[in-house]
Amino acid sequence: MENENQPLIIDGKKTSATIKEELAKEVVKIKEAGGKVPHLAAVLVGDDGASQTYVGAKVKACEQIGFTSTLVKLEADISEEDLLAEVDKINENPDIDGMIVQLPLPKQISVEKVTARIRPEKDVDGFTPANVGRMALNWPTYVSATPNGILELIKRYEIETSGKHCVVIGRSHIVGSPMSILMGRNDTPGNCTVTLTHSRTKNLPEICRSADILIVAIGKPEFVTKDMVKPGAVIIDVGIHRVPDETKKSGFRLIGDVKFDEVAPISSAITPVPGGVGPMTIASLLYNTLMAAQGRVYP
Repeated sequence: MENENQPLIIDGKKTSATIKEELAKEVVKIKEAGGKVPHLAAVLVGDDGASQTYVGAKVKACEQIGFTSTLVKLEADISEEDLLAEVDKINENPDIDGMIVQLPLPKQISVEKVTARIRPEKDVDGFTPANVGRMALNWPTYVSATPNGILELIKRYEIETSGKHCVVIGRSHIVGSPMSILMGRNDTPGNCTVTLTHSRTKNLPEICRSADILIVAIGKPEFVTKDMVKPGAVIIDVGIHRVPDETKKSGFRLIGDVKFDEVAPISSAITPVPGGVGPMTIASLLYNTLMAAQGRVYP
């Protein structure tokens, strides 16, 4: 454990850069051996600014480490039928190893239908029913990017999880629910006793104070305060929010679901916002694409 006022800062930015370097070296080896370079296709529907930024970052990251990438840009008014046809084209293209369809999608399109249409072996986001099921069974699979990034941080920072009490705040299908399963499985990281909490949970502060590991994915700015945290706990903050700040050139600053300045001094380890969990998501996506190209999940 670290001393009071000196928590271990779990640096996602640095860890993500390390993973990208490892993947770039792997690509060099693949090329030298005359193997197939991993190829990721990203489907972007409409012109949502945040989605364009996210997809742009993913495509850029592919280029940086030597992956092949394809960006499929589609109009916001595309029909569900036409989008499914585009997904089918990528499914049928033997050169493409992994596919992501950037969310959110326009109202006329069913996210469930589109997700279910992606072939599980190309679903590097880990969102299809088949891959979520494999994750729950602790079979080889593509774990979705944010949970996978959290696991990687826990692993690389050698945070002990076995026998610990892990409290997860938030039950989304993208973070909270999968994290509760992953932290409880018989694996490393894992073997925690897990409590999954949400908006209807009673005595939430009390439950949080019993956590050795607190994973916060509730989507509320600075929701977790000092009085909700046991001294020496490990804090994983998944939230990210823009708040106005006139002292910044951008006019805003980023904060998480945890009140960092209050909570950090009493924690043993904590992820900052920005620079904690966020940068790990793209690194995880790239890693899943490499696994797809090498047939490690679906031989």
